[in-house]
Amino acid sequence: MVVVSDVHLGTVGCHARELLNYLRSIRPEVLVLNGDIIDIWQFSKYYWPKSHTKVLQRLMKMAASGVEVYYVTGNHDDLLRRFADQHLGNFHLVNKVILELDGKNAWIFHGDVFDVVTVHSRWIARLGSAGYDMLILANRLANLVSMKLGRGRISLSKRIKEGVKSALKFIGDFEKTAISIAIENGFGVVACGHIHQPALKKIVSEKGQVTYLNSGDWVENLTAIEYNGREWSLFRYRDHERELEGEERADKDLEEGAPGGPEGVPATVLDFSTSDRSSRRRRKIGNE
Repeated sequence: MVVVSDVHLGTVGCHARELLNYLRSIRPEVLVLNGDIIDIWQFSKYYWPKSHTKVLQRLMKMAASGVEVYYVTGNHDDLLRRFADQHLGNFHLVNKVILELDGKNAWIFHGDVFDVVTVHSRWIARLGSAGYDMLILANRLANLVSMKLGRGRISLSKRIKEGVKSALKFIGDFEKTAISIAIENGFGVVACGHIHQPALKKIVSEKGQVTYLNSGDWVENLTAIEYNGREWSLFRYRDHERELEGEERADKDLEEGAPGGPEGVPATVLDFSTSDRSSRRRRKIGNE
């Protein structure tokens, strides 16, 4: 199983190309899209790159090929909540999902219900979202300069969060609330998104124990949560960037070849779709 959240398709901060590389590299039994996949708050008909469309196409192809895909609504795509509990083949639109994994119930939801600002002051939340989007754009420009100077990537938002005590307190309170409610309700696992802070923690208290997960985001951290071999792990795209982008370049080389493919190679050898192109190298992620 794989859990991905906070993709924010339709915004300049979204790393759709990297997400597409990741989705092409895996073959999960279950894929949970844990909220804020399409950013309806910031949606504009003037900005929707081709890579964002390809992500949606990839998700539909995964569902069509037998992957159980759960789209859990978040605050940035909350307009979809009125249509929740709809099922179309292997595609499920829900507000939360509870899955049994090896005898333990996993409670998976976006997590914005714990955010007082999001729930009670939507205009403030939307204003903050617009400001965050501008910060991410500025961060990308700063990284272009930093990378050219050989200084590596920087995260302006991370530095701001680390420097503001109230931001750290909010993240801490968010995690404590999710953990407390999960233990009280007998869940063995609780998985959230929303706060863009990837996490994998096993918590033991006097009241019980639970595994707390946060899938992070595909704006800053480029992370996902994977469950395979009865173990949870945190996937970080940056740790596999060279490998995945190398495969992407190889795919492009095939696409850009002559009508029959690269010189000397029959067309029939290269006649496969984008969805099948990566099948030979996908990691199978299941519950075995």
